[in-house]
Amino acid sequence: MGAVMPSGRVLARTMAQFVDLRTSGPVVELGPGTGAITSALIERGVEPSRLVLVEYNPSFCALLKDRYPQATVVQGDAYKLRDTLWDVLEAPASAVVSGLPLVTKPMLTRLKLIRDAFSALVPGAPFVQFTYSVTPPIPKSLPGVSTEASERIWMNLPPARVWVYRKG
Repeated sequence: MGAVMPSGRVLARTMAQFVDLRTSGPVVELGPGTGAITSALIERGVEPSRLVLVEYNPSFCALLKDRYPQATVVQGDAYKLRDTLWDVLEAPASAVVSGLPLVTKPMLTRLKLIRDAFSALVPGAPFVQFTYSVTPPIPKSLPGVSTEASERIWMNLPPARVWVYRKG
């Protein structure tokens, strides 16, 4: 777990709003934990059967399978995303939504993760990441990648910001 408590509802809803409901591909969530962001995705209108939840912790996997029986729960390492998803995705993903504590990882690990995420995504689809840090978790200056950020979400403890990365 990368946080002292699950993501707050406002943060989870902010992350979910970046998922385009007009798309039909899978929505991959990295590090769903207890499902705070997962619930927000479903409340937004993402069909549970479209969700691919990649969770490392076996106890959380059991909880997620119980809470979201229509979702595909994958026990695996999101930082080895290609290996984790290679036989799971039947179509390119419409979005990757990440609750991983990226800023705790070395920059090369973060860059590998977003590169692997982009390889699983439809071109132009979002990689959505939140951070408590005041700086972006992945540099804004990646070649061929557009970046946008939400306003700071002060209602979250601690305050957070959502970053969205898209590659042509």
